[in-house]
This record gives sequence, structure tokens and C-alpha cells, in this order.
Amino acid sequence: MLDLIFKNGTIIDGSGKKSYKGDVGIKDGKIVLNCTNVESKEEIDIEGFVITPGFIDAHSHGDLILGTKDAALFKITQGITTEYTGQCGLSIAPIKEKNLRDIQNMLSMGTTFFPKEMKNWEKFSNFINYADSLDLYLNSKIYVGHSTLRISVMGMENRPATKLELDKMKGILREAMESGAAGFSTGLIYTPSVYATEDEIIELAEVIEPFDGIYASHMRNESNKIVEAVKETINVGRQSGVRVDISHHKMLGRPNWGKQKETLRLIDEANNEGIFVFHDQYPYTANMTTLNATMPPWYLSEGFDAMTEKLKERKFREQLKLEMQDPKTDYDNYYLNAGGWDGVYVYSSPKMPEAEGKFISEYAKELNKDPWDLFFDICVENHCETGGVYSSMSEEDVCEIIKNKYCIVGSDGLTRAWSEKGHPRASGTFPHAINYFVKEKKILTLEEMINKMTGKSADFLRMLNKGLIKDNYDADLVIFKYDELKDTATYAKSNSITEGIKYVLVDGNIVYKDKEFTGLTPGKLLRH
Repeated sequence: MLDLIFKNGTIIDGSGKKSYKGDVGIKDGKIVLNCTNVESKEEIDIEGFVITPGFIDAHSHGDLILGTKDAALFKITQGITTEYTGQCGLSIAPIKEKNLRDIQNMLSMGTTFFPKEMKNWEKFSNFINYADSLDLYLNSKIYVGHSTLRISVMGMENRPATKLELDKMKGILREAMESGAAGFSTGLIYTPSVYATEDEIIELAEVIEPFDGIYASHMRNESNKIVEAVKETINVGRQSGVRVDISHHKMLGRPNWGKQKETLRLIDEANNEGIFVFHDQYPYTANMTTLNATMPPWYLSEGFDAMTEKLKERKFREQLKLEMQDPKTDYDNYYLNAGGWDGVYVYSSPKMPEAEGKFISEYAKELNKDPWDLFFDICVENHCETGGVYSSMSEEDVCEIIKNKYCIVGSDGLTRAWSEKGHPRASGTFPHAINYFVKEKKILTLEEMINKMTGKSADFLRMLNKGLIKDNYDADLVIFKYDELKDTATYAKSNSITEGIKYVLVDGNIVYKDKEFTGLTPGKLLRH
């Protein structure tokens, strides 16, 4: 006898194949097909609804709020049942207690709190034990962040790692892989990951190769030097033998629009060469990260405390302004990518909340203040722990990237708190991908889109028994009305519940029904 049967649904199985009408059964958390005449403890008629595998978020920062109700609000309500966390070089573990403050300063872009147990996570296995004790709504996997590794061993130092320091990082990373980490990630625009050489990254990637680990990279540049950055990222895969994920693939800044033709060609050629390279994308034309990402990273090498003090000095502000306005200053310049302060929107400013929800130029006019002074003041007031949304991309590029056969969907959602403002991708990426690419742009079929959110993601990310509606696969499922599916998250109201989702199941359990949580928490921290 089955535990549950969903009858008469339109089944999109995650493989990319055409949908079909049928029933989906569940027994002991696993999918059972061909169950039309099989008895079940419960039957639910879903005539008129689409049933798909649970969505897999290929790029999440959910490890920073693991086990909280907000984590469920951001993910489950848009159909996500599994997330890949620890991205952009920023993972919550492993850490050394002596450098705890520096790590927490870096991670503050994605959380408002830190567990008291964090000081004990020098070994990744200790974090795993902590995660196992939590009530999780969805499944998570976690990468080890390169910035987290570097801070643990050498603080915020702006220099190459010594052999001894690199050996220590390798040892920490190896223990994490043995404990079940999915691989390792870099954020090569962020301090201190930005200070690493390509050789350092390759040597660390070699550690994860025997474990079939994945290397996920927020590349060194996504604007003027994006082609060179893609080549560097591919070369890490070539030299180490690991599978490579180019994180949130995009072209920042109007002068760089169209360069995806070259980057996609490089990805295709790498795969033809035998280097497994894929990329994830969120379906929006504005990106989001810290406000301090607008500043040259070498000024942050002494940490946020020192940078906050420097920003109080008029002479330093003038020097910084000149460097940020100069296209020749050698860093991924988010200020120029957004076209100046007219394109930079403040989403997080806890100590100056009146700035939140406004473009810097807009708020500066309200105050009759120079936008540069306002920007520096926001950074000082918030100890450089602020967040911005940047209008930097074009629709044509976004649409061409998603059509590439090696592209899957990842939210890159910074999910500090449901009560705060942010980017709509955090709560709306997956329904928005369907509405934007399938309904509005009509560049993918619904089956093709679901494949990039489920089956293809599970395949690329080396995830067993997920991503397909198939016998004996995990019963992670989403059931929605296609015509009524609507992402309600906007830049003005970034955290908002998706319309049209009837049920979300994790491991065969209904965790979400009619926009309400059921109270069940069957999620797990998955070992790789």
C-alpha cells in the first residue's frame, strides 16, 4: 500500500521530455509510478495542476540562515526543495575562532545572526553535527568557501599564500570533503579570495578531485575582463580535473553586453575538450551584492574596522572617488558597471534604514547632498556591512545565456531576513524563470525550463536520486497551476510569496500547502 497518490496530474518529469497525464505515488519517501490501480492511504486529485520534481537551487547562500523559518520562506514558497550553499567563497564553516570576527564581517551580507556554536566549527564535521541537529524544511548541500578558508589560515592578508599556509588550507578542505562537503567555491572579487593566485585555486581544486567535488566560481571579473576570467575558470578544471560551475553567469556593464557569445563559445569548447563546465543563472537584469564591492578590494585587506575609519577621512574619500571613476583602475568596478549612482539601489542599511529602497542618487537629491558623500556615509554608519542592487545587465544577454545547453538555474539569493528589503531573486527566481522565459519571452518550453531547474541540475551537480519523477527517486515534488503561477517579488517588495503553488513535498512529506507551512521538517544536510 502506498502512502499517497496524486491523481490525474500533468506530469513534467524533469528530463526535458514532453509532459503527460498520469498519477504519481509515494511510499517511504520514494516515487512510485504505474500506480493507477494500487491502493493508497490517501489520494489527492490534482486534475488541472502540473506536478514536477522539486526545484534545485544551484546557487544559494542558505547556509547562513540554515534551519530558520526565513530559510523556508525564501525557498519552499517558490518550490525549492534542495539548495547548494556555501557559494562565492563564503561558507559558514569551517572557521578558526581567532579569526571569527573577520569571517562574520564577511558573512554579514547574508545573515543577521550567528549561532553561538560557530566558534566550535574548526572542523567541518562539527558543523555537520550542528546542522544535523536542526529542523530543516528543505535539503541542503554545502561548498567550502575559499574566503572562509583563507581567513581561517591567514586572516585578511593581501598576498599569495605561503606553502605552509596553502598546506593548512588543503588539510582543512580535505577534512571537509571527507565529512561530506560538495566541493569548494571562490568569490574572486571579494576579499580575501581576490588576493589568491590562479595556482592557489588549482592546488585547492586538486584536493576535491578524488571526492568528485565541484568547483563553483564567482569569477575574478564579470565585466571588462570576463573573457579572461572564463578562461581562468576553465583552466582550473583543465589542470585539476574537477567539474566546474561558473556562478551567476552574466555580462556587467553596457560596454560588455554581447560578450556572452564568446564566453558561451568557450564553455562549449571546454566541454568538447572533455572539461565538464556548466554555469548557473538567475533571470534578472540587476545583480546584487555588498555596497563595498564598488570599492577597490585592496583597500579592504585590513578588514572592515580599518576601512570604516579610513572612510571618515576627506582625503581618502577623494582618492577613492577618483579611482572608482577611472575605468583603468584594475578591478571589477560595480559602480561603473551600473552606470554610476543612478544605477545603485540600497537594499540593506541597518544603521541608516531611511536609505533602504532608494537609489543613491535619488536619496542624495532628497537630502540635497553629494551622492559620493552619501555613499561613504552609508558605509561608515553601517561599518561597511551594507547591500546594493546594481542595474548592469541586458535582457538579450540574459535570454541567450539561459538557452545554452550547459546553463541551469540558481537564485544567488542573499536571504538575510524576510523582514528586510533585498533582491526579488531571493524569493522569486524559479517562478520568475518560468514566467519570464516561457510565458513572456517564449524562448523555452515549460518542459525545457523545468529540466534546467531539476533533472539537468541534479545531473550537473552530481546529485543522486533527485531531479526526476522516476521510480524510486526521492519524492521531492512541486504541484502548481501553470496559468496562475506568478512571482510576486519585485524590487520595491523583494520578499513576497509566489502565487499558484498548491503543494511542495520534501522526501514524500507535504511541507507546504495553499501558502501555509504544515509544520513538517524532513529536510537534511546532504553529504556529497
